[in-house]
Amino acid sequence: MGDAQCGKIREAIDLLSFEGEPISWERYGSGHINDTFRLVCRDGEKEHLYILQRINHEIFTDPVSLMRNIAGVTSFLREKIIAQGGDPYRETLNIVKSRDGKDYVTDSDGNYWRGYLFISGATCFDKVRNPDDFYQSGKAFGHFQRQLAEYPAEELTETIVNFHNTPVRLETFKKAVEEDVCGRAHLVEEEIKFVMDRADEAGAAMNMLKEGTLPLRVTHNDTKLNNIMIDDVTGEALCIIDLDTIMPGLSIFDFGDSIRFGANTADEDEPDVSLVSLSLPLYEIYTKGFLEGCQGSLTQAERDMLPMGAKLMTFECGVRFLTDFLQGDTYFRISRENHNLDRTRTQFALVADMEKKWADMEAIVCKY
Repeated sequence: MGDAQCGKIREAIDLLSFEGEPISWERYGSGHINDTFRLVCRDGEKEHLYILQRINHEIFTDPVSLMRNIAGVTSFLREKIIAQGGDPYRETLNIVKSRDGKDYVTDSDGNYWRGYLFISGATCFDKVRNPDDFYQSGKAFGHFQRQLAEYPAEELTETIVNFHNTPVRLETFKKAVEEDVCGRAHLVEEEIKFVMDRADEAGAAMNMLKEGTLPLRVTHNDTKLNNIMIDDVTGEALCIIDLDTIMPGLSIFDFGDSIRFGANTADEDEPDVSLVSLSLPLYEIYTKGFLEGCQGSLTQAERDMLPMGAKLMTFECGVRFLTDFLQGDTYFRISRENHNLDRTRTQFALVADMEKKWADMEAIVCKY
């Protein structure tokens, strides 16, 4: 860590209301967007642990609104947790205010920083160790939906505009095909046909939102296992973290993105698509956990559309990978030739397998 960066970290620490004197800090976690540090402060004999983060304002271009979203949601959750007899210091994120009472600070270079209380005795896992992890993940994100069911989602700012607006993603894709700036369209004619054959279905969820059939909800929009803290003693989901993408959206998209990521039998970028399929046992255990966590807070239309949420999120992700391939791999980081094309084919193979197993997917939702 260079002297300049250390200086900025120290500057941010001095601007935030941490208890005690800073003793040490070190990089923490596996996130790739923000710079995250575990900070230790000491006040006499007592140690205080914190998370210190530099918000990546190139990705999140409106950090002030982003922090307003997080502050609103975590304050709401805190009240719910207290009313239910829970521990508000472990079951939601707690923002450390700046010395002048804000939810963030800016350093002399214009970087945005924030602090959270560190949650001890809990761990985030990058991969599912056993089926119960996936069940706990589903239960946690379902519980998150239930806790925030009464929150006015329309008051939240879209931190990434049209993030899960599948029709908009489709229009961007069509433009990429038409412009073909890298001359790659002829290499992916089969994939382009796959998209266009399903184009009419792409707007199904957003049309239901416009009609009022699906309600606007507070959504997390990054429902991976490693955004849940698992209690080290009980093994149960404790706290949802990484709230940067908290936005107004659809509950079925949070459900669907978890299935896309967690119930695939292969890696997201597996070159051999014969290894790709939807694991119905994992789909079932997540669905069971999610609906148990929701505890009846979803409407019948939302429950009926859960399989479509899984399909749309997988389809949309494949469309985004294919769009980036056509545009020259400018958004998603690649580590080999045709990396985005491999990712595309994996997503589309998963969509195709979901279509084969559609009756089973619907039956599992009905079961729970």
